[in-house]
Amino acid sequence: MTFQDLFNKYIDRLGCSIKELSDASGLSASTISRYKTGERKPFADSAQLQSLVNGIVQIATDKNIPDIKEKEVYFELKKALTDQTDQYDAFSKNFATISDSIKINMKELATAINFDLSYLYRIRSGQRHPNNLNAFANLLCNYILKHHADQGAKDFFAGYTGCDVSDLSNERAFASCIKDALFLNHTDTTDKQMETFLKKLDDFNLDEYIRAIHFDKLKVPHVPFYFPVSKTYYGIEQMRQGELDFFKATVLSKSYEPIFMCSDMPMTKLAEDMDFNKKWMFAIAMALKKGLHLNIIHNVDRSFEEMMLGLEAWIPLYMTGQISPYHFKNISTEIYHHFTYVSGVVALSGECIDGYHEDGKYHLSTGKEELAYFHKKADHLLQKASPLMEIYTKDDASRFETFLKKTAEEENDQYNILSSLPIYTLSKELLLQIMQNENLSDEETSSILRFYEQQVAHTLYSLKQNRITDDIPLISREEFSKNPLILPLSRLFFEKEIAYTYDQYVQHINLSKEFAQKHENYHLKLNENPVFCNIHIQIIPDCRVLISKSKMPVIHFAIYHPKMVHALQNFIAPVFL
Repeated sequence: MTFQDLFNKYIDRLGCSIKELSDASGLSASTISRYKTGERKPFADSAQLQSLVNGIVQIATDKNIPDIKEKEVYFELKKALTDQTDQYDAFSKNFATISDSIKINMKELATAINFDLSYLYRIRSGQRHPNNLNAFANLLCNYILKHHADQGAKDFFAGYTGCDVSDLSNERAFASCIKDALFLNHTDTTDKQMETFLKKLDDFNLDEYIRAIHFDKLKVPHVPFYFPVSKTYYGIEQMRQGELDFFKATVLSKSYEPIFMCSDMPMTKLAEDMDFNKKWMFAIAMALKKGLHLNIIHNVDRSFEEMMLGLEAWIPLYMTGQISPYHFKNISTEIYHHFTYVSGVVALSGECIDGYHEDGKYHLSTGKEELAYFHKKADHLLQKASPLMEIYTKDDASRFETFLKKTAEEENDQYNILSSLPIYTLSKELLLQIMQNENLSDEETSSILRFYEQQVAHTLYSLKQNRITDDIPLISREEFSKNPLILPLSRLFFEKEIAYTYDQYVQHINLSKEFAQKHENYHLKLNENPVFCNIHIQIIPDCRVLISKSKMPVIHFAIYHPKMVHALQNFIAPVFL
């Protein structure tokens, strides 16, 4: 019996839903669904398999099904996982990720372990499999221990495997961590992280956040802040104070010039001080409250989990529309780390050697010549950087309209996961009917109709050359009564919610089906288990992802970073892309 068949047999015996098993096991609902359909399976001896077994046994206990025991379930499922191809594929992917992340020189590795260089590259790409996978892993592990045992590498492996970085000072523990990383099935962890990120975005309410942190009651002080022309900070504790002094000087000044922030300094030791973290976030909030714009070059040259956790923390700040995030496509931090903040009145720069953060220093300056130098440096760094994402708020409506027109003219297929129905499959008659009881002004009605006609035109033009797949919610009357669908007007930055009746919703479903029949390149997927309520996601494969939030606030994120784009498209639509 295949793993899929055996797994579905357990599902049937338990009589449980995907969500129930997801909650019991701690695995994401999308991962459980893919196990069920056969699109994916865990590895034997993996943490994911153990979590799955724990979930099955927990539900069996809760439902008083006595013949489902942990040892038997684990043995049967593990026995079904006999295909070694998946293990080789995972090893190749991990090998490539590790060698890129800690900057392994493949030529030097080939010489050290006495392997042909071209053969190494084929193993890395998955084209060839080592005759003895464990022996090859041991050679690779020993090479890393000898040539890449610096703190940066340990931070990477800790983030990649989820182990405690403080344990890796022991060579045996570090070796074990490296072996775990080489054989890790990381995809399920990535799915869980992406699901968490999107769920937080879907649930986020800016008004509630503002009230929770008392942002609406913050008062920007105007007490003059005098600072010496320059000051130097040595060591971690003084460096923390240097960052706070930078924001204090910036917020209390009369300048409204944007703030520039760029740092690849290690964060672990700085972040250990929770009091500093609170003060730092308060300083950022005060800068935003003052109305300052922040241009930030994020350091995303780290594990996917660390990158996503960092972005989750920035979500509330992105919602203000006062932040432009960037990243460097190629940056190495093997030896040096650098730090540059500059505002209209003060500059803070710093440096340290990798692994010796406590011996680094910051230098703060308010001198005119220094400020001029750092403003030029900031401009040059921004020229070298690429957008991590473009953020569009209501103030950027015309710029966003240009973006939408441009994307409609591109020759790119797209996959859309929608929390409502696509406005371009509506008839004008039904649209007017939906709007008629909303007490809209003539100007609002005209604006919506113009937007509707624009969206229809863009979609029909795109369908001439591209395939469009829409994943739309198919829900019962009972579910609809709890959470009625809203007319999708986020791209218009329309703040009012215009709700369907259930009959209108059914009519729109039927119109969408008819639209699919008339247009060969349009494909409709009816989703009986929609995940999101307030976000729409458009994926242009291997290019970008547009996440649109429909309320609290209406905002759009056009994401370009390859690691995020690939993770999103693999999480949301692996079958269709």
